[in-house]
Amino acid sequence: MKKLHNPIKSLKASKFFDLVKERTHNFKMGSEKPIPTEYPVNALARKLHPAQQFVKIAKIQDHGMDCKTFTFVPDQEKGCQELAYFSSGQYITIFLKINDFNFSRPYSLSSAPKESLRPQGFYQITVKAVRDGLVSNYILENWKEGDELTISAPEGNFDYVYLRDAPVVVGIAGGSGITPFLSYAKSIVNGDEDFNLILLYGSRDKASILFKEELDQLQKASNKIKVVHVLSNIDKDSAKEETDQTDSLSIYETGFINADIIKKYAPEQPYSIFLCGPQAMYNFVDKEISNLGIEKKYIRHEMFGEIHSGKKQENYPGCQQSEVSITVTICDQVTTVKGNPDDTIMQILEKAGIAIPNRCRSGECGWCHSLLKSGQVWVPQKMDYRRKADLKFNFIHPCCTFALSDIELDIPPAK
Repeated sequence: MKKLHNPIKSLKASKFFDLVKERTHNFKMGSEKPIPTEYPVNALARKLHPAQQFVKIAKIQDHGMDCKTFTFVPDQEKGCQELAYFSSGQYITIFLKINDFNFSRPYSLSSAPKESLRPQGFYQITVKAVRDGLVSNYILENWKEGDELTISAPEGNFDYVYLRDAPVVVGIAGGSGITPFLSYAKSIVNGDEDFNLILLYGSRDKASILFKEELDQLQKASNKIKVVHVLSNIDKDSAKEETDQTDSLSIYETGFINADIIKKYAPEQPYSIFLCGPQAMYNFVDKEISNLGIEKKYIRHEMFGEIHSGKKQENYPGCQQSEVSITVTICDQVTTVKGNPDDTIMQILEKAGIAIPNRCRSGECGWCHSLLKSGQVWVPQKMDYRRKADLKFNFIHPCCTFALSDIELDIPPAK
């Protein structure tokens, strides 16, 4: 029988003694300079991704129609010396307190990334009133110049990426959904973005178009930008008359943004479609896009927005209870609240004074990622961004999930 080789016996102690001598020498020759407590990459990460930013309202522009644009600058008295840089298409989350309850809402940035830089860096957002919208109406009625606010770092995935998106983008906007496209157009003009933007902008009539003059100026500044205004409340003759007037730069269509209008202005080569606007526009335009045969990777949506009323959602299965009980565990603290099943789980908890982490309120960002320990829930398909692992291990996003029975949740603490 062949004897097995024992590697331990082949080791020589003298080699280890030499190694100890070498290490001792290296230690003696080493620098006595203390190891840095922070590296440049850490400082850069804090600048780009601060946990929160303190700002002041420097200017308010009233557009009428219950719509205002707010300009934010750093609140240096609170230690915010500069604003975090961002990519066109991203949003910030506003944190505010109303009647002793904490709320947060995301708003797309309409300013260009370069405008956030020193020495007079600023952000701009546009807020439009929403029917029965607690936060939007509060903002429009109460915010004034000089007010101090706390906001998040820029976030979101509605940015242009040349490796993924086509060289031509057909942007489809409705109402205040114009804001990220305004940021895109500014970035194209100043050279930060390099793609062609064909913007189909839906409004009720010419008077209700937001940023009309600014869009005209951006078109004049770059041949990569083309804006088509689609007006729902005027007839074809009126639209032709508008186009034939001295306002020759603007193009007008009537009705709603449909497949025919998209095909009329889209190029022959592959193009991306970016959408941002109200939920009703998404529901309509998505059906129109399905008739165009565009690859799914070329269709991009900005956040769907906070969803309201489960009963109004397509394929809602219904809840047999007029009131649901939600038992929440947050850091071993257990609380039980009751609420209307027509509200999302997050809305029920917020109405009960329970703050949970959130940003987009559309099921995309994952901040409210929570474990469903028991009970039945329903998520609208268009807002279900969960991974396969989430489905397997029963995780949900309370911001876009409706309770169909009494449920029990384990939720991370709000930061």
